[in-house]
Order: sequence, then structure tokens, then C-alpha cells
Amino acid sequence: MKIISKIKLPVEQEMELFEKKFTQSMSSQVALLNRITHFIVNRKGKQMRPMFVFLVAKMVSEGKVNERTYRGASVIELIHTATLVHDDVVDDSNRRRGFFSINALWKNKIAVLVGDYLLSKGLLLSIDNNDFDLLKIISVAVREMSEGELLQIEKARRLDITEEVYYEIIRQKTATLIAACCSLGAASVKPDSEEVEKMRHFGELIGMAFQIKDDLFDYGSERIGKPTGIDIKEQKMTLPLIYTLNNVTDKEKAWLINSVKNHNKDKKRVNEVIAFVKDNGGLEYAVAKMKEFQEQALSILNDYPDSPYKESLELMVNYVIERKK
Repeated sequence: MKIISKIKLPVEQEMELFEKKFTQSMSSQVALLNRITHFIVNRKGKQMRPMFVFLVAKMVSEGKVNERTYRGASVIELIHTATLVHDDVVDDSNRRRGFFSINALWKNKIAVLVGDYLLSKGLLLSIDNNDFDLLKIISVAVREMSEGELLQIEKARRLDITEEVYYEIIRQKTATLIAACCSLGAASVKPDSEEVEKMRHFGELIGMAFQIKDDLFDYGSERIGKPTGIDIKEQKMTLPLIYTLNNVTDKEKAWLINSVKNHNKDKKRVNEVIAFVKDNGGLEYAVAKMKEFQEQALSILNDYPDSPYKESLELMVNYVIERKK
């Protein structure tokens, strides 16, 4: 049984019903919009976000979910999908999960309008049902994701990111969305309880580990195969590189910065950078940090009694750092 199917097992029925509700929440009077949203619904990925919402809700409330849980999962999917549609326009990207992106098929203007439409659908789904606490959680997440992206753009130009700034960027860019899913799950069944903040923190820790794992893929390994060096080509500052930059001589640092800034398209030079980072402990350091976040996330789960939902969340935490892609 594939690991994702195993994680999904305790919330399988909820996920099926969620699919139906989510499709309904996208419907419009405009035929073109319905065609596009149908295209989006049929190309969804692993659906980790709604899974987090349902697993957390069931773990903190002894297996119960309610209409708010379904709305919370729908809102996060609507608003997150809106940000992805807009991202593809910003990045001028023609592919999304192996399929053509909305902007590739229908052009930028329509893609931006569809993103706006999904955003408003998400906001209204919360407002019409007085789920203001859920709306606040997701709105904070969107604000932080935007700030994280902009902070990364601002810092990447100078390649002088400290480890602290790096953690702040990935917390906002990546971890905040998983944190929102987990706190939404808790808030849907236990509003205003301490579980909401506890589960937000849990999700944030998973998100941090997830992003560091992504950083490591750029350097390859026996399991993952050849290093890609894509982050280096795009001048992205990843944890192995930041650690290495801060722990070598000034001369080596100057060579590294020059390589990333001015020779990032030179395959041989990129491979030299990858080898240098490996030789100077950059990967070991990043792996150790990733495991710290993993341990902290698992220790939060220890506070809860054993259940299939807790077991799935533990599997999820481990999957995040053991995944092969």
C-alpha cells in the first residue's frame, strides 16, 4: 500500500465527501469559468492540505468532524489554488504537476481573473457561514506567503542571507500554509481552544522540515540520483549553501558567491559548488536541522492519546523527510 493511501485511510470517507463539496464550492454561472474550474479539480495532486485539516480535526476531537471542517478544507484549497494560478502567471510557467497551466491554455488575463474568482469564493464561503476565525487563519497565511516570497526576492539579490533570515523565509513561504491547515482543523472542531495554536505550531514544524528536504534534493544523493543544481542555477539560497558560506574562509566564500552569481549556468562550475558544499558539511548540517524539526513535531503528537488519526499524522511527519521527490 502506498504511503499516501495509508495516511489517508482514517479520513477516506471525509475526503470523498470533501471532493463533492469542493467541486460545488467552485461552481459559477459562467460557462468558461466552469470549464476552467473543472480542469483544475481534475488535476489536483496528493491533496495533503485537506488531509491535514481532517486528520488534525479528528485527532483533537476523538474522531469527530463537522460542516466547519469541510468548509475549512474547502477554503484552504480555494485560496491556495488561487495563489498557484497567480504564481504560474508571475513565473511565466507553462506547466503545473505535469499538465499545462491555466495561463498556458487560456492566457494570463483569464488566469489572473480565475485566481481572483477562486480567492473571492474562498472568502465568501467563510463569510456566508460566519466562520470568521477560520477566515482569519487563512488570511494570515496568505499575507505571510506573500511576505516570504518578497523577502526572498529582496535577499536573493545580495546572497547574504543569514540562517535566521532563511528560517523566516521558509516559515512564511512554505510552513505557514501547512500550519494554517493544522490550525484550521483544530479550530473547526474546538474553536478558541489551546489546540488551535498547538496544531499551528505542529504544522509549522512539518513545513520547515519539508522545505529543508526540498533543499537537499538539489544536491542529489544515492537514493535521489543525480544532483539537479536547479536552486543554484536560480540563485536560490538553500540551507546547505548558507551553512557552507558562513563556515569557510573569505577566499572560498568569494569563490562560492562568484560561482552562484556569475557562473550558475556553467554545468561544471555548478557541480563543483555541489561537491564543495558536500565536502564542507553543508548537507549533514541541513539533515540534522531537518531532523530537529521532525523530532519537535513528533513530540507535540506525543501529548495525544493513540488513535488512527495520530498514527497517520506521525506517518505524514516521517513521510515529509523520507520522501523521494
